[in-house]
Amino acid sequence: MEFDNPSYVEDASLTVPEENNISNQTLPISVNGRIEPHHQGGGESSVKDQIKLGNNVFEAKKMMEEELVEVKDGDTKINQYYLRNIRLEDEVLQGLHTMRQEFDSSMVIASQNKRNRKRDLIDRIIDIPEEIEPELGFECCIYKVPTSLLNVQEEAYTPLLISIGPIHHNKKGLNEMQEQKRKYFRFFWNRLENKLDLENYIGFLEQHEQNIRACYQKKFSDISKEEFVEMMLLDAVFIMELFLREEKRLEHKKDYLVTQRCVSKSIQRDLMLLENQLPIVMLEKLYDRVVPKNVKKHKKFIHLAHEYFRFYYPHQHSSENKFELRKWEKSLHFTDLTRNVYLPKKLRSQMKYSQQECVLRTATKLNEAGISFEKVHDRCLLDVKFEKKRFFSWFPCFGCLPCCKLFKARFQIPELRVDHTTECVLRNLIAFEQCHYPEEPYICNYVSLIDSLIHTKDDAEFLVEKEAIVHGLGSDQELANLVNGLCKNVVINSTCYHQIMEDVNGHYNNNWKWAMGTLRWVYFRDPWRSSSTIVGIAILVFTVFNFYRVTDIIFS
Repeated sequence: MEFDNPSYVEDASLTVPEENNISNQTLPISVNGRIEPHHQGGGESSVKDQIKLGNNVFEAKKMMEEELVEVKDGDTKINQYYLRNIRLEDEVLQGLHTMRQEFDSSMVIASQNKRNRKRDLIDRIIDIPEEIEPELGFECCIYKVPTSLLNVQEEAYTPLLISIGPIHHNKKGLNEMQEQKRKYFRFFWNRLENKLDLENYIGFLEQHEQNIRACYQKKFSDISKEEFVEMMLLDAVFIMELFLREEKRLEHKKDYLVTQRCVSKSIQRDLMLLENQLPIVMLEKLYDRVVPKNVKKHKKFIHLAHEYFRFYYPHQHSSENKFELRKWEKSLHFTDLTRNVYLPKKLRSQMKYSQQECVLRTATKLNEAGISFEKVHDRCLLDVKFEKKRFFSWFPCFGCLPCCKLFKARFQIPELRVDHTTECVLRNLIAFEQCHYPEEPYICNYVSLIDSLIHTKDDAEFLVEKEAIVHGLGSDQELANLVNGLCKNVVINSTCYHQIMEDVNGHYNNNWKWAMGTLRWVYFRDPWRSSSTIVGIAILVFTVFNFYRVTDIIFS
């Protein structure tokens, strides 16, 4: 059998299965894979069948090879697809991560912007100019009087002749005293033995200019540093020269600021006002560093200031109330000095504060209940006490007897002297406590206590009669009006007289003591009425006894 191509594929032999009745033999296959016909045994039909079967086998093998190639190509494509998917997934994850970062950044920026907007809103609200709401520090001690108090009586807080400090500086009507300040400055300059001391003091003022400004509630940014230092220097030197001249008044008879009492009292009043103050540390430095030693009568400036204002605390002339340097040297200015003088000794330990409300009856009502009022000496103005005795508080009618006077329930009040300057002093002390000592309003408590005792003219007249109050006003009604107006618009959250008020009310609310008090007021008000009552009782007893004796004689 001949083939179209003489070359053969050596390993291209196929084994034909026996079930097809084809003997196991090697079939020649051409190069193109087609089995050529040949004649080797058997008939023509068997040869055709053999060729057909070989071609089928070849086709099957070719298809298998093609499928294998396709599978390999498919695996490659799958691998490429997987790789492509992995790369795509990485890109997606990276994109998501980038988007997440951008989202987080945008959220952070949005949150920060939101916080910034809130902060800006807060800043706009609290960004109030210092002129409207000043920053109050520990050293702040000189205040503008609250408007609520100014509306009651502005004149009590306004200087009449002289302005001290920046609050009333260059105020209309007070400029006439500026020439007197410069005149006093020349007097003080002539006193100095070492002129360099005053120059050093000016350096002290320039160095501590901001600290001095901090002592004022208002910072006065419209006043330059040079103007502020000059103003402080003139005012401090004026006060120092005035105090030194007042101490030796007889040597300065030609100085009308010292010799004319109406002028000196007005200046003294102006130096007491809360808005008309200098930090006392400035004056202490001036006294210690500049005033010549041969001029100094006192070791400390606080002694000199205390002597100048002695008119405002007459109770200090007593032997018991000596100068308390330790307590008063902590004073911040002259208003604070006067307040410290009014406070009794060991005030914090003796007078406990309470926020419980307690209403006190008027002086006449308490007197009707058997409580007597009396003035006491050698005590500070605020040292009010209530004493009750066990036996005679139950039988107050015996209190009219001189020998029993010390055994009654007594309301002891230090003598209060009231004149046309008293209202000014008390109002400024109250204003200072409202601003600087809201937790220790001792002056406010005292004024409130006196206000509770005086409601009408009769109450004022009664306390004047008992010499608990001495006044130089026109009438008792004017005194009542003055006292009742002091606490107007004053905020008092606690009182140091709570225990005294409770004891007094306990005595007043006792029915037996009230009845005995009424009996004493009606029949034992004074010795004459008491003697008449006793004589009447004696006559009644004698009459009853005589009637009983006569009746016994008749019927016996």
